[in-house]
Amino acid sequence: MRFLKKGLQKNRLSFECFNTSNGYGYSDLGRDTLERIYSDVFETEDALVRPQITCGTHALALALMSNLRPGDEVLSPVGKPYDTLESVIGIRPAKGSLAEYGVTYRQVDLLAQSELDYDGIKTAINKNTKLVTIQRSKGYEFRKTFSANEIGELIAFIKNIKDDVICMVDNCYGEFVDDTEPSQHGADMCVGSLIKNPGGGLAPVGGYIAGRATCVENAAYRLTSPGLGKEVGASLNVMGSLIQGLFMAPVVTANALKTSIFAANIFEPLGMSVIPGASEERHDIIQAIELGSEERLLAFCRGIQAGSPVDSFVTPKPWDMPGYSDQVIMAAGTFVQGSSIELSADGPLKAPYNVYFQGGLTYYQGKLGILTALKNLYDRNLVELPML
Repeated sequence: MRFLKKGLQKNRLSFECFNTSNGYGYSDLGRDTLERIYSDVFETEDALVRPQITCGTHALALALMSNLRPGDEVLSPVGKPYDTLESVIGIRPAKGSLAEYGVTYRQVDLLAQSELDYDGIKTAINKNTKLVTIQRSKGYEFRKTFSANEIGELIAFIKNIKDDVICMVDNCYGEFVDDTEPSQHGADMCVGSLIKNPGGGLAPVGGYIAGRATCVENAAYRLTSPGLGKEVGASLNVMGSLIQGLFMAPVVTANALKTSIFAANIFEPLGMSVIPGASEERHDIIQAIELGSEERLLAFCRGIQAGSPVDSFVTPKPWDMPGYSDQVIMAAGTFVQGSSIELSADGPLKAPYNVYFQGGLTYYQGKLGILTALKNLYDRNLVELPML
């Protein structure tokens, strides 16, 4: 209901918004309307929502690079960021990284039980700290996901120390799981991918940055060109899918959540460590499972692939994916390549061989995928099932 009244109806969404534009994309009604809808749904001053943003990492890189200058420092108060962001920051040397432009980086590791080290954060903030990046979800770390409320408390703590710091939240996998978003708790920018939660399984590509007008404006100039900003960028016949995907997003996200809860209830009784636990509160769609061996990891992902609607006959193999330091196996029999709001599972080939399961456009599809993965493990004598 919030999406319908606060977003689509308030901004007078019309059938004409589904029309396409090409070339410069001047006065694209659908594009401009969608960005107003995102701004209202996330309760921010402005939003940049574009098919030209290729993925979540691109959206994060865009937000960082447009709002930082040489001599600035980025702080992560939640430990190491997701693998692909390491190249963006320059933790792992890469062409065009922030480090190459004289932007420094500092992080504060989490305490036991994934608790924030507030004393360490206070010590780490200094005169050069320009932007704090907060990864809401776990990435490839076996830790809890932070709620919108917890992120709000962290932001309030940081702003009390240095009020001009930009607080950016990597919101991937967390959208529409809580009742509120981090942008409603003080975040200057919320950043994510449209082929995750907010695309509702219909968006074929794209990313978003919702937040303060100055931050979004900077990102728009970086995406296109200084002087052009949000005025250009053709929608190329995807606007209907992006808008309808957002409308469907809460329901699709709920199905993914139910699937993750089902997975935890299957694998936790088998003695495997799972985060979150079967009865724990959830703040994103990811279910992490510690499988304990490479054989189990491969079998699990291949089972998920076999239970997928697309490419079910394909056998996933580990490979050197761009932006990752370890080989990764990824099961993704999806209608949109790499769409992790659809049924998918992946993990790096390193001990303790955790798998990160997410998505499921429908609960029934998700259950089938999980049960197929379990059967694949059982058929290979990699798991023992209790007697019924």
